[in-house]
Amino acid sequence: MFRELTRKNKQISETECIELLTNETRGVLSVLGDGGYPYGMPMNHFYDADTGCIYFHCGRGGHRLDALQRADKVSFCVCEAGEREAGDWALTVRSVIVFGRIEIIDDLDETVRITTKLCHKFTQDEAYIQREIAASARGTLLLKLIPSHMCGKRVKEA
Repeated sequence: MFRELTRKNKQISETECIELLTNETRGVLSVLGDGGYPYGMPMNHFYDADTGCIYFHCGRGGHRLDALQRADKVSFCVCEAGEREAGDWALTVRSVIVFGRIEIIDDLDETVRITTKLCHKFTQDEAYIQREIAASARGTLLLKLIPSHMCGKRVKEA
């Protein structure tokens, strides 16, 4: 059902894909939006190594949630900043694309558990994290991306 990479020599391992999902702070989540148009939005995410699922937080309304309630299939792309070899202008960049289905989770305990882990990707300030969760958790839904297919590649931009 899912296409294989055309240029296999660019493919990175599943381990590298998971590394990107774990360490990078944001990617683009794409859904089937209004009128059949793709709708992609930058999203912070948390990769759960125990389940292999990717979590996002969102509000209780809007274009993204409306789209997900109509069609749960999504793609999520993460791209690192890249590296440049000394004296070279071109970057070498790794990226990963995950295809899967979204499950909408409306459970306060699970929201607090996952958003706490997501916050730790950005700060270790426990007081800040607890203030944010206390202020926002009740108005937050979790989006759980259950992967069906994942592939990544390394490309030199030259």
